[in-house]
Amino acid sequence: VPPGPEHPPWHWLAQGRGSPRLVLVVVFVALLLDNMLLTVVVPIVPTFLYTTEYEGANSSVAPAQPEAAPPASKAPPFSSLFSYFDNSTVTVPGPESPTEVPNGTESSPPAQPPSSPPATPRGCPEGDEFLTKENVRVGLLFASKAVVQLLVNPSVGVLTNRIGYHIPMFLGFTIMFLSTVMFAFSGTYTLLFIARALQGVGSSFSSVAGLGMLASVYMDDFERGNAMGIALGGLALGLLIGAPFGSIMYEFVGKSSPFLVLAFLALLDGALQLCILQPSRISPESTKATPMCTLLRDPYILVAAGALCFSNMGVAMLEPTLPIWMMQTMCSPQWQLGMAFLPASISYLIGTNLFGVLANKMGRWLCSMIGMAVVGVSLLCVPLATNIYGLIGPNAGLGFAIGMVDSSMMPIMGYLVDLRHTSAYGTVYAIADVAFCMGFAIGPSTGGAIVRAVGFPWLMVIIGVTNLAYAPLCWALRSPPATEEKMAILSQECPMQTKSYTRQKSLQEFPLMDNSNVEDKNVE
Repeated sequence: VPPGPEHPPWHWLAQGRGSPRLVLVVVFVALLLDNMLLTVVVPIVPTFLYTTEYEGANSSVAPAQPEAAPPASKAPPFSSLFSYFDNSTVTVPGPESPTEVPNGTESSPPAQPPSSPPATPRGCPEGDEFLTKENVRVGLLFASKAVVQLLVNPSVGVLTNRIGYHIPMFLGFTIMFLSTVMFAFSGTYTLLFIARALQGVGSSFSSVAGLGMLASVYMDDFERGNAMGIALGGLALGLLIGAPFGSIMYEFVGKSSPFLVLAFLALLDGALQLCILQPSRISPESTKATPMCTLLRDPYILVAAGALCFSNMGVAMLEPTLPIWMMQTMCSPQWQLGMAFLPASISYLIGTNLFGVLANKMGRWLCSMIGMAVVGVSLLCVPLATNIYGLIGPNAGLGFAIGMVDSSMMPIMGYLVDLRHTSAYGTVYAIADVAFCMGFAIGPSTGGAIVRAVGFPWLMVIIGVTNLAYAPLCWALRSPPATEEKMAILSQECPMQTKSYTRQKSLQEFPLMDNSNVEDKNVE
């Protein structure tokens, strides 16, 4: 009798470790936090750099201007002066009078132009040349995460095939926590750049190990599609919360506050992984993985990876350039810079969950082809907006369409490996993540340079037309052929129908459990 009360909690935990649903929860939370950190910096970095570098430099020069050059050197561009002491506006009829008004009332208005943009929400920020150059710097900072992730992904894919998914997943949490804390206390561009690059290493471990783990747990093609849709819902929720959360917390609390909140949530995610995944155990894949070079020569995998790359490249180009374009053309306050991405995040959340189920019924190739076409049209409509409300439609369409593509292509990657190669998923999801990262590396790094050369509207035209031109290639995924070795394993139904695949070895080697009851399910 005494052992009875002691066993239930541990017995429940042991059973929970074997539950695919709890594995899905772990992956969901990991993708949620990773993408919250990905987007929380989007509205913060442009305004933080503008405040610390441009305004900081001008404020140090401004005190010398009233005594050194009291004549009307900065008066001609202004037809009126606004007093921040008594909230009154004084009309200036001629170029000589601005010096008389400050001398007769107060001595601070000559130093007003450098400090007026942040104090007056309706006024556009000064320093157009600085903002134009900042497009490139912010784009490079945002792209650093994707570039590092791009370089690390192949190694992580090989590592997961050798030691399993648990340890890489926990390493991803640890690195992401360090990156978040570094973001909170970084005050220069260089430190922010290092923190962003460090996040790329953590993201590589979390995303490759997480998606590979899901594919190994859900062997049925239909269930795998649903699980991928739910996991991508965590990614979408992170995108949904990140930018608005960052802009509001930065505006009303301070720069460090959103990152400290994310660091606390990351600790909770680490505790969840310790309980469920047992990251100290080495659990290699039960089948020998297909080499990455072989997968990269598969044209169908390349088409799927290209769809992931180009569809996400559009929103990747928007991240560094849209806030600065809004500051220049709409004179938007800080909180609007993050809220502009809210429609895209909400619609992406809806799209991934909706088409995780529908894509399997209507055909994932068709779903992705329609999605890429809608991505192109939405991007072409972005420059037509004259205020933040005009961005709602294009951004909502963009997020919904990318949700269609992602929720279709992620299951297709696992399906293609089952159909044409060996059923080990770490390498193929490393390729999928590489494609995703290429979009987020090429997009921000080239987007800022293109905006500086030809302007923001032409940038949207270029990437929009690119998506429209790539969309027809998704037709190739309608009925991919199986290799000769796989023909004996698969049924003779239409290849894109729902199937359950058997791996070369027994599921008794399932990596998440010590002594599980999977044998019973296997017998069935």
